[in-house]
Amino acid sequence: MSTVLSKQDPEVFNLIQKETARQEYGLEMIPSENFVSEAVLEAMGSTLTNKYAEGLPHKRYYGGCEVVDSVEELANARCEKLFGAEFVNSQPHSGAQANQAAYEALLTPGDVVMGMRLDQGGHLTHGSPVNFSGKHYKIVAYGVRESDHLIDYDELMHLARTHRPKMIICGASAYSRRIEFDKFRKAADEVGAFVLADIAHYAGLVAAGDYPSPVAFADIVTTTTHKTLRGPRSGLIMAKAAHAKAINKAVFPGLQGGPHMHTIAAKAVAFAEALQPAFKSYSKAVIKNAQALSLALIGKGFKIVSGGTDSHLLVVDLRPANVTGKVAEQALDRVGITVNKNTIPFDPQPPTVCSGIRLGTPALTTRGMGVNEMRQIADFISDLVQHHEDPAKLESLRADVRSLAQKFPLYKDRLVR
Repeated sequence: MSTVLSKQDPEVFNLIQKETARQEYGLEMIPSENFVSEAVLEAMGSTLTNKYAEGLPHKRYYGGCEVVDSVEELANARCEKLFGAEFVNSQPHSGAQANQAAYEALLTPGDVVMGMRLDQGGHLTHGSPVNFSGKHYKIVAYGVRESDHLIDYDELMHLARTHRPKMIICGASAYSRRIEFDKFRKAADEVGAFVLADIAHYAGLVAAGDYPSPVAFADIVTTTTHKTLRGPRSGLIMAKAAHAKAINKAVFPGLQGGPHMHTIAAKAVAFAEALQPAFKSYSKAVIKNAQALSLALIGKGFKIVSGGTDSHLLVVDLRPANVTGKVAEQALDRVGITVNKNTIPFDPQPPTVCSGIRLGTPALTTRGMGVNEMRQIADFISDLVQHHEDPAKLESLRADVRSLAQKFPLYKDRLVR
């Protein structure tokens, strides 16, 4: 493989090669990561990166936007079709900025907001005290029951009646079960609140019809466009048409300047891919693989938070194995399995250590892996946890991981040989 970059800046080129090799020969199991198609990569590296386009299609603050207007309109139209949304703004640079725009569109600093506890599955932007959401708004946190680790909808209703929030957030970053969006709508209607659904993790499954859709119940729906949606790393806002003007103003000029037109083009490509029948098959395989992985780990003596999964992810409670999430993450990384340490509900460990790890199947499924591979990976994880201090075992497992990865080529044609 020979590129302009390899000749002009071999230092950066070599770093990209190293990262490509890491992805090619390892097992990516962080549930918020996936592998985009060559078409998405091509759109991301296109000449559209050169164009400034502050404003909205046909209402720009720069000239020469005729083509990028069409790009953005195409992305929005495809997204509306994919999710059945009334309105779409495809300009947010990330999921966090999409959430911030939702706050800006609907609330005033100091308003009461309900969101899921970070340490029980929520997200930083749902009210964490170290995030803008927790600093600028009065947060009332709901969580899961200790008995089964499922969202406590009775507590949700009680908290809503007691604190009368102006907005209730539903969605999570480490919750494996189905979310009952209609119950959030019911609680919000009783107290006159808005509903913000953050489906960053579930968007691809929602698009394929394999996970409940919040579009009919939420005032605003935000998401990232990577993860299960398998697009570029970016953000997106969908909403009822009544909120369109407020959202547009919140995104620009409220929070962002010029949109990244190359990324919006890549989103359009990803939406088109997600509209194809093959994506529905992919989504079903993602869930089937996650459930197979969960069952295999349970068979190995591991405890899974909430007892299993209805989605693409699972959180493993490592306390029975007497290993922390931090130790497991580092050991798995040494053999080429990438995960992240994660708190479990009511975790006795601090967030920097954690008692669990979070696993996901979107990226492995994109590579073509199936149930048999999930069982094999469960064996790897079990062996690693038991022998994480044995250098010889780690070396053997690293070879096994690489061997499995090589059976499912990813971007090998991009590697220099």
